Amino acid sequence: MTRFKLWAAVLSCSMALSGYAAEKIDRSALPIAEPKHPPIKELDVRRAKAPPRFETKAPAGAPNVVIVLLDDFGFGQASPFGGAIEMPTLDRLAQNGLRYNQFHVAALCSPTRAALLTGRNHHSNNTGSVQDIATAFPGNTGVRPSAIAPLAEILRLNGYSTAAFGKWHLMPLWETSVSGPFDRWPTNSGFEKFYGFLGGETNQWAPTLYDGVTRIEPPRDPNYHFTTDMTDQAIAWVRQQQSLTPDRPFFVYFAPGATHAPHHVPREWADKYKGRFDGGWERYREETLARQKRLGVVPENTQLAPKPEAIPAWDVLTADEKKVYARQMEVYAGFGEHTDREIGRFVQALEGLGSMENTLFIYVVGDNGASPEGSMAGAVNEMNSLFNGIPEPLDQHLKHLDDWGGPDTFPHYAVGWANAGNTPFNYGKQVASKFGGNQNPMVIHWPKGIKAKGEFRTQFHHVIDIAPTVLEVAGLPAPKAVNGIPQRPIEGVSLAYTFGDPAAKSRHRTQYFEITGNRGIYHDGWFAGTVHRAPWEPKPRATLENDRWELYHLPQDFGQADDLAAENPAKLKELQALFMKEAVKYNVLPIDDRTIERLDPVSAGRPDLMGGRTSLTVYPGGIGMPENVFINVKNRSYTISAELDIPEGGADGVILAQGGRFAGWSLYLKEARPVFAYNWLGMERYTIAAQVKLPIGKTTLRYEFTYDGGGRGKGGLGTLYVNGQKAGEGRIEKTVPNLFSADETANVGVDEETPVTDDYQERDNRFTGLIAKVTIETAKP
Repeated sequence: MTRFKLWAAVLSCSMALSGYAAEKIDRSALPIAEPKHPPIKELDVRRAKAPPRFETKAPAGAPNVVIVLLDDFGFGQASPFGGAIEMPTLDRLAQNGLRYNQFHVAALCSPTRAALLTGRNHHSNNTGSVQDIATAFPGNTGVRPSAIAPLAEILRLNGYSTAAFGKWHLMPLWETSVSGPFDRWPTNSGFEKFYGFLGGETNQWAPTLYDGVTRIEPPRDPNYHFTTDMTDQAIAWVRQQQSLTPDRPFFVYFAPGATHAPHHVPREWADKYKGRFDGGWERYREETLARQKRLGVVPENTQLAPKPEAIPAWDVLTADEKKVYARQMEVYAGFGEHTDREIGRFVQALEGLGSMENTLFIYVVGDNGASPEGSMAGAVNEMNSLFNGIPEPLDQHLKHLDDWGGPDTFPHYAVGWANAGNTPFNYGKQVASKFGGNQNPMVIHWPKGIKAKGEFRTQFHHVIDIAPTVLEVAGLPAPKAVNGIPQRPIEGVSLAYTFGDPAAKSRHRTQYFEITGNRGIYHDGWFAGTVHRAPWEPKPRATLENDRWELYHLPQDFGQADDLAAENPAKLKELQALFMKEAVKYNVLPIDDRTIERLDPVSAGRPDLMGGRTSLTVYPGGIGMPENVFINVKNRSYTISAELDIPEGGADGVILAQGGRFAGWSLYLKEARPVFAYNWLGMERYTIAAQVKLPIGKTTLRYEFTYDGGGRGKGGLGTLYVNGQKAGEGRIEKTVPNLFSADETANVGVDEETPVTDDYQERDNRFTGLIAKVTIETAKP
């Protein structure tokens, strides 16, 4: 009997013992219907017999499930896959499980997560790109259809306990306030427990945290780091769950913000890598490919894909540039190892509970390839180059060289490191048409169900295959209806057949890829794709109709180094036609290649919570308002009017603030005097202060900003008024054009997360008077 047949027999036996077959439980419609009992006619309870208690239980023997998903990690970065970043937890799981070297993702955060957690393609989930740039078109609305129940909900309704920790990034932006709706928050997406952040990234030292739907402050710990915190939370949850209900399986989705920017890690972890990257990104690629061949990660004939021409050669850089860029990679490597260490603590907790033996542990090393979003030079503050198009001078980087990765930075690394991190491929995140963007390592560990240890699996698979794999292993069908709503068929293919048969032919034969115009198609060993726009390029290389396509035959060219488009135009044409067929089928069309423009909800065509309003009144207790649910004060004139009650002895603290240390503004009192501070991307700060103290009692404080006009990000004149009398005035020469922050928020009576200004302390700046209300009024841009 082959290993595959043996594994199938074991699974079949497990399913029969579980009652999935024997008990005749209909799990095709969820929730599972309660059995009907005949009416009771006996008068006296002492002579009556109670019917069996109905309880939803998972099939007997169904495994626990843990899915770990790292963020922005490249194919050639983790040590078990030939990279230079030491990842002992991943390595230990790989040595006792299976390594997949042809596993693919959607090349971007939200799309991969939507596909992973549902088993359907990202456009089927209306998540054609990140939620931040959703549009009005099907495939891109950002709203998960009710006909697609998440894997967590299916497992929960089948008797699993469910919890998610870390990054979410799967909610429409206009649903991220206290007004909801909460349908697509984690706790209404099948997870009974959620601890983490809602957006695409967060400050690891000062995260914007939620426990369920409740905004909370991080613990007051001088050594605080979010990855450690979320691991502590996950360990505490699973211990309690197993303590109270040891017979109930659990599903844990463990998705750190790491290693997405900002690259935040305790310095000792970065210092472990001191000097290891001084040879530069070309040498890194060569050394990594050699290690990959030695480990068997790639075939012996694999060649390096060409480095994009825009990336400078290491040997033409200045000494200062090399010093800065090497430190960027040291910090990133430390961040990666630190994250793997925390995952190791979680694994140790499961081992301590005796749970690992029957836990299907899926470790996906990246939701996309390494990220080239940090610009050619990297960034001290990712907000500058990526979201606002403002380059940073080298001296700004040198100034922060010693604290790179610490609380005073919000850093990203140079494009050259991202390209190298995706060895043997080229390009990276966003570029769905290249394996540097869409191929990531994966390890699966399940001692009870997988007998092979330390082996590779080379079948082509995709992130939509994870959900059907979990369902098959758990002995559960994909439901036909959930909560009365007919469900769309699962679009992925279970990869459980690979567990016992390394030579099995891949069952995932066709897969499209598309992110903002970068697109491609895989079919039976062939791949065709086009780089429509690289992340560092300001505009597309051509119109969509005139894009240049490439063609690769993967059995002979693992690294996509030999473009066959010119010599095999018929095959290219065949695959292009197949892409269009799949694109129509899965709501990929029309393709939207806009990027920055789509940050504006009006331009993008998605709902805006402000709905074109020019006035917003907020009150005490109004905290944690993300930028996308707060009134927009960028690129226009505006006023802020605060109705206050000042106690005897005066007041201090924040009245209203938006953003934080890396961009934002704040209206506050310092020694009872009003001050307005504007933080331009952490590089320049403007302060307008009144010389008079606010009078005791009821007082109106007003700040007016008169915008110069003439485009985005221009300056203007700021003026403070106390009870209608001018009290201070000053120029703000530069303003933020597009985005203050991807994670920090607007808050009434306090400046949460990091402080906009050094005039007050982090987490110790609450207003000491009384705020009746604050009204923001804006002019039309």
